[in-house]
Amino acid sequence: MPSHSTRNVRVRTAVVTALLLTAFCGCAGSRSQTPPPPGRGPDLAGCPLLPADNIWNARVDGLPVLARTNDYVASIGAGASVRADFGSGLWEGAPIGIPFTTVEAGQPTVTVSFYYPDDSDQVPYPIPRDAPVEGAPPGGVADGGDRHVLVVDVSSCVLYELFDAELQRDGSWAAGSGAVFDLRSNALRPDGWTSADAAGLPILPGLVRYAEVAAGEIAHAIRFTAPRTRDTYVWPARHEASNRGEGELPPMGQRFRLRADFDASGMAPEVQVIVRAMQRYGIILADNGSSWFLSGAPDERWDNEALRQLMRIEGSDFEAVDVSGLMVDPDSGQAR
Repeated sequence: MPSHSTRNVRVRTAVVTALLLTAFCGCAGSRSQTPPPPGRGPDLAGCPLLPADNIWNARVDGLPVLARTNDYVASIGAGASVRADFGSGLWEGAPIGIPFTTVEAGQPTVTVSFYYPDDSDQVPYPIPRDAPVEGAPPGGVADGGDRHVLVVDVSSCVLYELFDAELQRDGSWAAGSGAVFDLRSNALRPDGWTSADAAGLPILPGLVRYAEVAAGEIAHAIRFTAPRTRDTYVWPARHEASNRGEGELPPMGQRFRLRADFDASGMAPEVQVIVRAMQRYGIILADNGSSWFLSGAPDERWDNEALRQLMRIEGSDFEAVDVSGLMVDPDSGQAR
């Protein structure tokens, strides 16, 4: 399940039934394995993954469908299958998915040099020398790919993300771009700025994580990629990643949802959790890459055979939705 995500070089530019939970977990939920209560969004190690009223955490199953939904779906691939771009084990020597790590107060900070400095948050980053890098084999160096590094300081609930990151011999890091997000805030990047992701969005809040699936609910939208996008973006995205203007291409940040009538019966319980999330919270187009590739974190507890059942879902099972009615302020991720 390789990631084929690419990067444009331009700068500026609720809860499931007890039966299902028991079938999958086989145990009572702990604090980290309990779905968020009403009025509280997903969290990680005690930190919110953005406020509960953030657009990432907003349900979209009641929103109107866009007039160009068929065009958007066709451009991504109406007959293309959904793929889990995450799993257990290794692919070409590296864990499958986008890894992340957490640090505590006192983690030494490092200097990061950026080749896209104008769109990067140039501050000290608390990145350990052994921080996992997307696409890197255990103890090795990533050869190509997006090489994302995601770090959450759980003492301050601040997320640090790098694109195309590489550890230097002196312990500093070099990267294409970097972004810092206060996970307790709805603030967006400056308009027109990228982040560690093409759309200028945070990556971690959109990942499928094993712990939340094991708890029985993904209470947020899921990050995904498409091979071609338009030279514009829609809220909450802040940046485009294309110079193509065809109207049938989706803009960066476009939200899609799986049709409510999609029948997931017969799928593994953990896959049904992912299906339900795509029906309720949808998926957000965040980067150029392979069609309908869902982003998630690697975990040795994933059942790769079960995740392949997502391939029964095709592009034609999705519809593009209009989230503009949820916008409170164009410079905020807060949703009504």
